[in-house]
Amino acid sequence: MEEKTKPSSRGGFGSKIGFVLAAAGSAVGLGNIWRFPYLAAKYGGGIFLLIYLIFAITFGFALMLTEIAIGRRTQKSVIGAYKEVDKRFSLLGVLAAVIPALILPYYCVIGGWVLKYMTIFAKGDGEAVSVAEYAINDSDETLTFFEHFIGLLKQPSVFFIIFVLLTSVVVFFGVEKGIEKVSKFLMPVLLVLIIGIAVYTLTLKGAGDGLKYYLLPNFKGFTFSKLLQTIAAACGQLFYSMSIAMGIMITYGSYMRKEDSLESSVRQIEVFDTLVAFLAGMIIVPAVFVFSGGDETALNKGPGLMFITLPKVFAAMPAGQILGTAFFILVTLAALTSSISLMETVVAVVMEKFKLSRTISCFIVILVTLCIGMLSVLGYSSWSDFSIFGMQILDLFDFTTNNIMMPILALLTCILIGYTVKTKYIEEEVMYGEKQFRSKLLYSVMIKFICPICMVMILITPFVTEI
Repeated sequence: MEEKTKPSSRGGFGSKIGFVLAAAGSAVGLGNIWRFPYLAAKYGGGIFLLIYLIFAITFGFALMLTEIAIGRRTQKSVIGAYKEVDKRFSLLGVLAAVIPALILPYYCVIGGWVLKYMTIFAKGDGEAVSVAEYAINDSDETLTFFEHFIGLLKQPSVFFIIFVLLTSVVVFFGVEKGIEKVSKFLMPVLLVLIIGIAVYTLTLKGAGDGLKYYLLPNFKGFTFSKLLQTIAAACGQLFYSMSIAMGIMITYGSYMRKEDSLESSVRQIEVFDTLVAFLAGMIIVPAVFVFSGGDETALNKGPGLMFITLPKVFAAMPAGQILGTAFFILVTLAALTSSISLMETVVAVVMEKFKLSRTISCFIVILVTLCIGMLSVLGYSSWSDFSIFGMQILDLFDFTTNNIMMPILALLTCILIGYTVKTKYIEEEVMYGEKQFRSKLLYSVMIKFICPICMVMILITPFVTEI
């Protein structure tokens, strides 16, 4: 009988389900909850859903499998992993460590915003907040509650710090006792919540029209240029939805047991992640569509949808207070599972690079996260007049990591695996203890040809669109 061992002296997942739920928890985050529904609504409903699904089971599968396999084969954090694969690509490990270190602070700031709204709805103040207005000095214009809140310094700072501490408590306990145990509890709760809210939303009068708008392909004004934009948007969403090119999957892969199937694990993570994103769309698109009278502009991108539009929708619907509370609990859980994976990736790098204990490494990462995160808090309050290239500090971090650094990392990883060490490097790890690699041909074609093309598209699309 094959001995069941954990893959690394740094600790590891005690079971396959623990790994799958933890990796899925990392993938399921804020991008699934508000970005996916917005993109689906913007890019032709069912057209976007179909393109995204195709890319998820091909392009997304190949990149996720690559990262998890690199992690499990090398059993190291991202810096050590890339160095072991090929020393000439060592800088990729540094880039893979910097990305989560930059994302974690501003992600926790947004997590603090979500936490604030969860407490508001839990206290029964959701309806009052949705209609609250704050006058601007010497102006006839007013601010929404959300705009007023992020313009403050104390409250956003407090909720940001609380969210960082909640994240760090789980990471402190390590992989099996912390991340795996929490994921086994949070992910089923998250799934039950999102299914329950989606079912209730579809019972609302007029929700059928919103569902049609979400699911049925809309070819109105759908030109070849729009098709290219849709493809680029679907590829870009995979980074948000599947935690690709952030170093996370390499880190989690290094904790994966050798006897667990890589191929089936990745497929299970994909199913869980895509299901949550799809259900989030079934909640948000029909609800907003109904209570905005079919106004497509109500499905706006980013914080406006989450923190301004949706609270108004909850205030207008039956049992909206209860639904709003459940929804923001759901979003808080999703944000927390993702921030845990981001912090764990950075902590793993610090532990390995500087030979420090998990406790000391966590304290270092917490302090750095708080310092960098405060820049994003100040960017909307005391430093609101300051911008770089026309972007607030938080937006600059987001654009730099998601639109530049992550596609570059993914592109160079494809070159490393596809043309330097060859796909055999990954195939050997996938075949460990397995009889066959069912998606071998698909994987090879994706890593060598399709994924690099998609990465270039993602890199140039923002600039072409701006021009």
